[in-house]
Amino acid sequence: MKNLAGLMKQASQMQKKMEDMQAALEAMTIEGVAGAGMVAVGITGKGDLRSVRIDPKLADPAEMEMLQDLIVAAYADARRKMEAVAADEMQKVTGGLNLPPGLKLPF
Repeated sequence: MKNLAGLMKQASQMQKKMEDMQAALEAMTIEGVAGAGMVAVGITGKGDLRSVRIDPKLADPAEMEMLQDLIVAAYADARRKMEAVAADEMQKVTGGLNLPPGLKLPF
């Protein structure tokens, strides 16, 4: 029974660490860029879009399609960075323990 109690305590501690990590990810802003920095977006660690910055040179109505593509590309860049940060933080929390396939974090 002592081993079970120890395992439960470890699981509880890991859950607390994961909650802390999720709160930290929500608080951070990760920037993605496209078009050599002419378009930048900021997202939270949960993927919520927080900011968009567009170089005024791109405000040409004839270039709207390119601008729209650059916004999408900047968001994709930010999302990739966010996922890398989240994976790194997860490694810290789990101590390198590989979680079973299908066990995903809620972000």
